[in-house]
Amino acid sequence: QVQLVESGGGLVQPGGSLRLTCKASGKMPYIDVMGWYRQAPGKQREMVATITRRGDTNYADSVEDRFAISGDGAETPVYLQMYNLKPEDTAVYYCNARKWFGSLGEYDYWGQGTQVTVSS
Repeated sequence: QVQLVESGGGLVQPGGSLRLTCKASGKMPYIDVMGWYRQAPGKQREMVATITRRGDTNYADSVEDRFAISGDGAETPVYLQMYNLKPEDTAVYYCNARKWFGSLGEYDYWGQGTQVTVSS
């Protein structure tokens, strides 16, 4: 079973930058899309950015002009470069690998998460 491991989180001041990294331990299965999600206290987990194996990217509206996902949408490492961080970006950030099964749905692999705290 593949395990995803995130790194790069930490405490940063508003306006600062961080780069998150996601790496897999073990052999990656066939994956259709890699992504980053986040969950703030008391809120549901939300999509931040995704990249498909074709290289197509998608961003949440709240981060589109400030974050950049890079890497291979079919395997790790995958990166999330975050600029101009805001207090509302504070959350646990999770790496995700997703395999699609068409009308049968999808299967997700998740990392354990890395904490990002934006505070002065």
